[in-house]
Amino acid sequence: MPQEYFIRGMQAEVEQAVRAAIGQLQALGAEVIPISLPHTEYALPVYYLIAPAEASANLARFDGIRYGLSVQADSLWEIYRRTRGQGFGPEVKRRIMLGTYALSAGYYDAYYGQAQKVRTLIQRDFERAFEQVDVIAAPVAPSTAFRLGEHTDDPLAMYLEDVFTLPANLAGVPGLAFCAGFDSRGLPIGMQLMGRHFEEQTLFRAAHAYQQVTDWHLKQPVL
Repeated sequence: MPQEYFIRGMQAEVEQAVRAAIGQLQALGAEVIPISLPHTEYALPVYYLIAPAEASANLARFDGIRYGLSVQADSLWEIYRRTRGQGFGPEVKRRIMLGTYALSAGYYDAYYGQAQKVRTLIQRDFERAFEQVDVIAAPVAPSTAFRLGEHTDDPLAMYLEDVFTLPANLAGVPGLAFCAGFDSRGLPIGMQLMGRHFEEQTLFRAAHAYQQVTDWHLKQPVL
């Protein structure tokens, strides 16, 4: 159980539900050991440097010439502009711009290069943690679901909801999320288990054991 995943500002009902679920696993025979993933706080900025950079590089191929959507125009440049302008939504365009900036000359080492170095530190945090435990349990998000379109004008607030899932993505370890309760609004509370590389079966067994003695996964959220 990583201390960095129980932060100030987390929705109280989320923390209570996840701690209760961990207590249930403990009652089933699991040994709960506090661990530390000290570079967790850097996962959000690291991810939003690396992922947009990869998006920028990978999506460069969608230019309307070789395959995919092609919006015709009188000049090659205009074909590029119209195809990419109509084919990509606002979030994709935002990530392409961020990634292109991070990969540009003069900024590559300062941003993308540094992010990859910190990613290595995050990976090492998990390696050390798995020397002590078989499974890491934590919340999926610091709060329950926000309303559709609520963060449209504030992408940073939306990105902050990913703070607990990004470390596993950066470290490349498997994760499994499931319902561990509901808040007072009737919205599901997510809990995640993370495991060693290629040990997904351990996660399945732990989650299955939990669901055998609880019925949260059978309930439906209030719409």
